[in-house]
Amino acid sequence: MQTFFAISTVVGYVLTLALLPLVLLTKKRQPVSTVAWVMAILTMPYLGAILFVVFGINRVERRVVGRRAVTRDFRRLLPELAGHQVAAEALNRTQRDLLRVAERVGTTRATVENRVQLLTDARKAFDEIESAIDSAQSSIHLEYYIWQPDKLGGELRDLLIAKAERGVRVRFLYDAIGSGRLTHKFLEPMRKAGIRVASFVPGQSFRERWSINLRSHRKIVIVDGTVGFTGGMNVGDEYLGIDPFFGTWRDTHLRLQGPTVLQLQEVFATDWHYATGEELTAAEFPQPVEMGDDCAQVIVGGPDTDEETFHSLLFAAINRAERHLTLATSYFVPTPPLVCALEAAALRGVRTRVMLSGPKTYWATRYAARAYYDTLLDAGVELYEYQVGQFHSKTLTLDGCWSLVGTANFDARSLYLNFEVGVVLYDISLAEQLENHFDLDIPNAWRLDPVAWSNRSTSERLKENLCKLFSPVL
Repeated sequence: MQTFFAISTVVGYVLTLALLPLVLLTKKRQPVSTVAWVMAILTMPYLGAILFVVFGINRVERRVVGRRAVTRDFRRLLPELAGHQVAAEALNRTQRDLLRVAERVGTTRATVENRVQLLTDARKAFDEIESAIDSAQSSIHLEYYIWQPDKLGGELRDLLIAKAERGVRVRFLYDAIGSGRLTHKFLEPMRKAGIRVASFVPGQSFRERWSINLRSHRKIVIVDGTVGFTGGMNVGDEYLGIDPFFGTWRDTHLRLQGPTVLQLQEVFATDWHYATGEELTAAEFPQPVEMGDDCAQVIVGGPDTDEETFHSLLFAAINRAERHLTLATSYFVPTPPLVCALEAAALRGVRTRVMLSGPKTYWATRYAARAYYDTLLDAGVELYEYQVGQFHSKTLTLDGCWSLVGTANFDARSLYLNFEVGVVLYDISLAEQLENHFDLDIPNAWRLDPVAWSNRSTSERLKENLCKLFSPVL
């Protein structure tokens, strides 16, 4: 027995020594997190190591497997888009400033001649998606975080099967954790019909594959390379508002046409090749057709790069606001810089309004969010909690001329850990529409009163600050 304990002790400390350099290398930008993980590993040699492997990995390398690179620059397949790029003089000063930021932290350029349609009614959004799929002539590409094997999920699956049987190439990529309810029985009819089905896993190494932190939170549909959809809506009956627990579901999605769709196609192509090794062909990047006069730009973020795309863009946008900004997010666990940015905006006279999910959100996330309310309210930020069902939109607008709509929430998980996608909109009309949607949500929300909030019970404060400790993974 003594020999066993001696061996286990030695193994535990060898494991500790092996993990400490990894912690120091992967947590460079978050010193508080570094100290916490070092202490956990030192004081709990086995349990601390397991927890770090499962929860602590927040970077993934899309590395070389054999002689084949896991990633490809699919921009080489894109048609020439220079003629579709926006002219800086066509934008106002706010739009130009944020255009420079988006193009530096991202990998794309803003394009014009797009048609962007806001979809806030889930039934209408899925009708549009079904209509686009039904009209497909050559290809259908789908990437989802959550795809439920329920009535809606089954209907869309059967529609995809019907198109595949007519010769349309269908590729379906789902997240292995978010779509954990998908079974072999549900997917097998798709495979038999010739649909390429693949699951997203976070990385190639043993330690990366064990991490449950790194997820593809993207929602993407692209039909024939000409029509695209992205935003907050996954596939499931709850999004139609028929789930008895969630009730009404409030979300925001986009329907895209024009050059921007090819940028969305590039995102899918990269993720698909990463998951399967299969490359898309030039035929799936058709020459864009002028569809409208909206200026838009697809941006992506994820733990596979050193660029914190969404964090940097949100920080820059909030600090750029001069008159008013509206933020809508289902999960609100902000980083300290983003909290300071919101407070500073309100303090310098910018009307700063934030719509958050209410009682239907996860209790831990809701309490963690509430831990930030005090200083925000003191600074003059208007906070609203949505009360009528589930609030799931992820949007930001400022000064009636710039917007961001996508899959990323205002939390550390979306900003540091998840693979996300969004669309920057340099358009006055679309910003006004999003602000109008915010105004329409206010009657269904509870505005927090600073005085009443300061009088909440000590037990509530304890719950908030306890949950706040887990902010980096919420």
